[in-house]
Amino acid sequence: MSLRLGERLKKIGINGLLLGIVFSALMAYFFPELGSADSGIPWKVLTNVGISMIFFFYGVKLDPLSLRRGLGNWRLHLLIQSGTYVIFPLLMLLILPFLDLFQGNMRIGLLFLSALPSTVSASVVLVSIARGNLPAAIFNASISSLLGVFLTPFWMLFLTGSESSGMELSQTLGQLSLKILIPVLVGILTHRWLYPILGPHFPKIKYMDQAVIMAIVFTSFSDAFINDVFAPYSSGLVFGLILLTGVVYFLMVGVIYLVARFFGFALQDRITAIFCGAKKSLIQGVVMGKVIFPDPLILSIIILPVMIFHIQQLMYGSLLAGYIKENWTSEDD
Repeated sequence: MSLRLGERLKKIGINGLLLGIVFSALMAYFFPELGSADSGIPWKVLTNVGISMIFFFYGVKLDPLSLRRGLGNWRLHLLIQSGTYVIFPLLMLLILPFLDLFQGNMRIGLLFLSALPSTVSASVVLVSIARGNLPAAIFNASISSLLGVFLTPFWMLFLTGSESSGMELSQTLGQLSLKILIPVLVGILTHRWLYPILGPHFPKIKYMDQAVIMAIVFTSFSDAFINDVFAPYSSGLVFGLILLTGVVYFLMVGVIYLVARFFGFALQDRITAIFCGAKKSLIQGVVMGKVIFPDPLILSIIILPVMIFHIQQLMYGSLLAGYIKENWTSEDD
C-alpha cells in the first residue's frame, strides 16, 4: 500500500516541485541574505519574466478545439467551478469566525487559499487513477486557471476588503492580465504552430516552471527570515493550520459528492467533480500571490496555508483515488 502511494505521489509531482519548495524555504532560512532585495541579484525581474513564461507555455499546451468540444457537459462544469469558486470560499468564510487562532495575514492566507483556481496536474492524474471522466477533468482544470485571473482577486477584495488585504482591484487585475492572462492567450493562439515544436520538450520545460516557483518562495522566505516575520507564530498554530486545511479538504469532498449524487450525476462525473472541485493550485497560489501581495513579508505568510493544503490534497487525494478505484463500481449508481 505504501509503495503504491509513493508511486502515485511521484506521478503527481510531490517529489519534484514540493521537495523543491521545501528546499527553497530551508535555503532561505540558512542563507537569507542571498534571496533578499539587497543581494544584488535581480530576483524581481527574473521571477516576473518567469511567471509570464510559465503561463505562455501553459497556453501553448491548451488546444482551442478541445476546449470548445468540452463545453457540452455544462452541468458538470458548473458544479466543479461552483465548488472551486463558490462553495470553498463560503465554507472557509463560515469556519474562520469560530477560530480565533487564525488572525491577520494568516487568516488572509486561508481566505486566499479558498479563492484560488483548481490545480491541473493533480486533478487530472487523480481522476485518471480513480477512473473518472478524464476529458472533463482536463477541461475544467484548464478553464479554472483562466477564470482565476478574474475571480480570485474579486473574491479577495470581497473577503478581506481592499484596506486589510492591501490590494487595489484595477491595479491587481492589470498586473494579472499582463503577467498571466495575456501570456496564456498568446500561447493558446499560437498552439497550432508551437505545440508540434515545443510539445516533445514540455517534460523538460516543467523544470523551468519549478525553478521560478522555487525562486519566488526563496526570495519571499528570505525577507521573512531576515525580518523575523515567523517569530509570532507558534508550533501550535502550525499544527492547527494542518488540522484545519485537512478538515476543509474532506468537507469539500463530502459536500461536492452529496450535491453531485443529489442531482443524479453519473459515477464518472461524480469522481471528476470531487477531485477537480476540492483542489487548489500551488503554482497559481504562489504566482498570483506575488502579484496580489507584492510585499514579500506578507507573501511568505499568505502562501503558507497554500503549501500545507497542497501537501494534504496530494496525500489524501491519492489515498481516496486508490480507494475509489478498488471499491466504487457503476453498480453504485
